[in-house]
Amino acid sequence: MAQTVPRLINQKAVHVLSYVSFLFLMQKANAFEFKVGGWKGNWTVPADPNSALYNQWAEKNRFQIGDTLLFVYDANHDSVLHVTKDDYTNCNTGAPLEKFTDGHTVFKFNQSGPYYFISGVSDNCHKNEKMVVVVMADRSGHNSSPPILSSPSPAPGEESPSGVTIAPSQDSSPPKAKNDASSSVSAVLGTVAAFVGSSLVLVV
Repeated sequence: MAQTVPRLINQKAVHVLSYVSFLFLMQKANAFEFKVGGWKGNWTVPADPNSALYNQWAEKNRFQIGDTLLFVYDANHDSVLHVTKDDYTNCNTGAPLEKFTDGHTVFKFNQSGPYYFISGVSDNCHKNEKMVVVVMADRSGHNSSPPILSSPSPAPGEESPSGVTIAPSQDSSPPKAKNDASSSVSAVLGTVAAFVGSSLVLVV
C-alpha cells in the first residue's frame, strides 16, 4: 500500500506535465519565426545598395498572423523602425510607430496587411536597408471582421515598392506589436516540461 500512493502521485504528475507540454507545443505549432534575410543574413545595408534584397526575401515567404520576424543587427550601429508607408518611402526616421534597439528584435504580426520596416539610420535606409512584409488574411473563419469585397485601385502616380503587391486591409496601419519572444519562451517551456515528464516516466 505504501508503494501504491507514491506511484499514483507520480502517474498524476506525468499526466499533468504531459498535458501542459502538449498545450505549450500546440501554441507554437501554427506560428513561425522568420529570421530577416534568411538564416545566414542579418539586418544591415545590402552588399548592393541598389538591390531590394529584403523585399525580395519577403516576397519569397508567406507570412501569417501570429508569425514573428527576428531582426539580428549590431545594436551599437543600427536599429529597426516599424513605420508608416510614407515614412518607408521617404526613409523618415523621425516618427516611427515603434523603435527597436536591442540587436535581437522579435516582432509579432497581430493582423493582416502590410508592415513597413526601415533602418533607424536614415543613410542605411536610403541604401535599401528597408522592407515591406505583407501578412496574409486569416481565412480560417476566426476573424470577426467582414471580408473585403473589392480592392481599391491605387492613387494616380502611386505604386508599390519594388513590385510588391499589397493586399488591402481593414486598417491602414497595423497596431503596435510588443517586442517579446513569448512564442519562443513557450516552445522552450514546452520542451523542458516534455523532458521532465518523460524523465518521471522512466523513474516510475
